[in-house]
Parts: sequence; structure tokens; C-alpha cells
Amino acid sequence: MRVISTKTHGAIDYLTGAGMLAAPSLLGISDELAAARTLRAAGLAATAYSLLTDYEFGLVRVIPMPIHLAMDAASGVLLAASPWLVGFAGRGPRYRLPHAFVGASEVLAALTSKTY
Repeated sequence: MRVISTKTHGAIDYLTGAGMLAAPSLLGISDELAAARTLRAAGLAATAYSLLTDYEFGLVRVIPMPIHLAMDAASGVLLAASPWLVGFAGRGPRYRLPHAFVGASEVLAALTSKTY
């Protein structure tokens, strides 16, 4: 069921991107470079492709919304799995839960956002 408007999704995109960029410092996980870099890279990528998306908050509207949502879902799955893929899951829940939570949230937003 697609209930999130593209305008709301755009606002969520930029808040999430900024949150991922700031999260390592705010959560005190900057000492684990892999965890910090993964979140920051995902935040930077999400912000970059949001700027290129054809929706209300897009700056250069070249990426269709369905493609954007597919990118969100793929990014979310990779972010949620990143503690195990990159190898920092053993550092404990403080390091892996932010990635899993934000990743799952991205997938949920992608599945529930409108494409028009």
C-alpha cells in the first residue's frame, strides 16, 4: 500500500541523508571506521541521488521516482547487511543497530511511497 507522497518522501530523503552523515559522531561510533564510513557513504549517496530525482525536492530531475525507490530499497538492504558484509557486526549492537534500523526504514519507505 503506497501511502507516502513523493513530497513527504523527498523530505524523508534529505532528513535521512543528513542523519546518516551525522550519525557516527552523534552515536559515538566514529572509532569504528568501517561503521562510520558506511553510514556516511550511504548518506552522501542518498542525498546525491535525491538531488537528481524527478520529484518536488529534486534539483536536476533526471531519475524517475520508480528508479529512485528501487535505489532506496537496494541501499536499505545493503546498509542493513553492512555490519556483516563489511565486518564490524562483532563490535556490538551499538555499531550494527543503526545500520539495520536505517536500512530497514529505507526499504519500508521505498515500499510504501507513491511513484507519482
